[in-house]
Amino acid sequence: MTATSATVRRLLSATALLTSLGAPALAWAAPDAPPAPQAATPGVASVGDIVVTARRRDERAQDVPIALTVVNEELLDRTGAYNVGQVAQLAPSVQLLTSNPRNTAITIRGLGASYGLANDGLEQGVGIYVDQVYYGRPATATLDFVDLDRIEILRGPQGTLFGKNTTAGALNITTQAPSFTPEGRAEMSFGDYGFLQAKATVSGPVVDDKVAARVSVVSTRRDGVLDNVTTGEKQNSQQSISLRGQLLFQPTDQLRIRLYADYADLTPDCCTQVYVTAGQTLKPAAQQFAALAAGRGYAPPSTDPYDRLADVDSPIQADQIHRGVSAVVDYDFGFATLTSVSAWRAWDWGPKNDRDYTALDITRQSANPSWQDQWSQELRLSSNGSNRIDWTVGLYAFHQAVETHGVTEYGRDAVYWLIGPNLPTVPDALLDGYIVYNDSRIETDSYAVFGQLTWNITDRLHLTPGLRYTKEDKSGWYQATTAGGLVTNDAALISRRLGVARPQAYGASLSDDDLSGQVSLAYDVADDVLTYASVARGYKSGGINMAGIPNLPNGQPSLTNAVVKPEVVTTYELGLKTQAFGRRLTANLAAYRTDVEDYQANVVDSGPGALRGYLANADKVVIQGVELDAFARPNQHVDLYANVAWTDAKYDAFANGPCPLERIGTSTVACDLSGQDLPGVSPWAASVGGELHGRGGFLGLPGEFYGGADASYRSTYNSDASVSRYTEIEGYSILNLRGGFRADNGWEAFVWVKNALDEDYLQFVSVQSGNSGLVIGNPGDPRTVGITLRARY
Repeated sequence: MTATSATVRRLLSATALLTSLGAPALAWAAPDAPPAPQAATPGVASVGDIVVTARRRDERAQDVPIALTVVNEELLDRTGAYNVGQVAQLAPSVQLLTSNPRNTAITIRGLGASYGLANDGLEQGVGIYVDQVYYGRPATATLDFVDLDRIEILRGPQGTLFGKNTTAGALNITTQAPSFTPEGRAEMSFGDYGFLQAKATVSGPVVDDKVAARVSVVSTRRDGVLDNVTTGEKQNSQQSISLRGQLLFQPTDQLRIRLYADYADLTPDCCTQVYVTAGQTLKPAAQQFAALAAGRGYAPPSTDPYDRLADVDSPIQADQIHRGVSAVVDYDFGFATLTSVSAWRAWDWGPKNDRDYTALDITRQSANPSWQDQWSQELRLSSNGSNRIDWTVGLYAFHQAVETHGVTEYGRDAVYWLIGPNLPTVPDALLDGYIVYNDSRIETDSYAVFGQLTWNITDRLHLTPGLRYTKEDKSGWYQATTAGGLVTNDAALISRRLGVARPQAYGASLSDDDLSGQVSLAYDVADDVLTYASVARGYKSGGINMAGIPNLPNGQPSLTNAVVKPEVVTTYELGLKTQAFGRRLTANLAAYRTDVEDYQANVVDSGPGALRGYLANADKVVIQGVELDAFARPNQHVDLYANVAWTDAKYDAFANGPCPLERIGTSTVACDLSGQDLPGVSPWAASVGGELHGRGGFLGLPGEFYGGADASYRSTYNSDASVSRYTEIEGYSILNLRGGFRADNGWEAFVWVKNALDEDYLQFVSVQSGNSGLVIGNPGDPRTVGITLRARY
């Protein structure tokens, strides 16, 4: 029996035990017992009467003909999830792929962004919205949550109401609003590996019932879980602080103004990777990893990634600053409400890397600091109440600028590793101290007009069409300059050096427009049974390569690779939303097929010194799947949930794809990947869990004791666009446990165990630059144990 199968058996056993505890309670419930209050239920899988704004108006989640999962404040509190990566364990259709904050991709149903080295010209396909403001960079997903009300995970294209870059879906995040009743909460969590997290929120009136304020802060620190044997340091730590403030003005019954400001500072000692395996290329034996390492007397500190031993010899850091301000103004005209959303945001990224991920002096430093700022303005007018026709129309404008000034420096082992061993005519000094400076800037201007209506043909039959017209302009430039290394006039040596990295400069621009939208037909079979069918078309604008592009034989950049075409996504979906047993059971089913034309893939150059990825279009990608979300509250003591997703995602046509590692070493520069699985997609993913709770007393205080478990599973998937057999991530299961006491007076204490089975799994893997065959990656966190103390009034 393999370790994975044994883990799956343990996971299923734990799930069976949890279910067996809940099933008798369902049988014992009296048929005429009133349903439990829905406001107290954990919000997962579109539970009960949870109100969402998936269609830019307040609606019950069960009445919205969209496949969506809702994770509310209570579930976040219960599970201790405090970032998107942990929420992905509760929502299996969501997958987070990240090697560092800038190299982050979020996918829903396998779509979103092709994972790989960062490229400022790469658009995201999963829109992240916080309090109605679009966040342009995926690094936002690495922030810690603070004072959230709920996260709505909308699956499938959401281009009508949420904008152009939602071809895969959207994360619609809503924070807690200021209250006119004084309230506050504080929370402290302690755990092993030096984990310490503090949260605090205060809210209350400032001027009677006209002005209220809310201020929240969260600070997280944790020691690194990797031991660097070269420096003696712990690495891949956590270190962050985030603050958020809000003001709510209600001068009249018609006017409501909300002002937001937030700031986050992250300074972790992150992010390095460890040895995973050494793949066999088609290069000569002397250029394979084993021979290259032996020739320099090098051996990795461990060939088992779960020993968590690193040996990088250069400083690392992953510093970030996020900040922004926004204003949301609502004015009620009676028949309709006008909403204005104005926002400005900025992101500063300050990394340091040892890109060869070894103690060898191959790539001495690699850093690509970036600065991004954006502004956006949205105006929406939405009808009020329930009418024969409910409608929303709007205008949207967005501007973004991303500027990067990077540096890559090669060391004394670079010639040996990247050009080749046993070349006495090529001295090590040729690349020792050779520096490549890369500078780039890209600007995007996007404008849109949109409208959507719901025609309530009868009390049970509802037709919802929507359209969005988008006009977008992009312009960018890239320049690489070189310095240092051996001073020589030898043409052959100069040619060798330029084969690793050469000066390059180009500019590109694009202008396009698109008409996207959706139409859905929904029918209420019964009061708590909704069926729907929908067709949605999403659009991801074209991209400009902002990380350098492959050279032609004459050394000039191939400008045909400077711009990639827009990605167009069409999704067909059938859905069923049901509730039964007095709404104690919620079960939602969705089946879909998605056709993607001109899929934007992030491809890594196979050249000897290649460090950056570039964009390319795959002709067609096809994804189909089935999703089941279910929640049960058989009685007041038991909550259970289960989410299961099956996804079949393939490159349907990708004749000019990147070659996998095992095919590197021939004159072939492109490989036909048609029919291969799409990377970053687990065919099977599931999350199950629940909580048992009952009344009792502790230290003389009345309240309830509880115990809970949350388990997730992902089947094997590939993490590289080339779909190499060496970059597969084996399927894994994670089980989290918790137990504690909630007092009626507002304080709470519980212990938690994350990754309770101490499962060994990889978060991602990638191929070392230079194609020696070395595959590196980052193991997931080991088992961690801690305690959380919480109080509120």
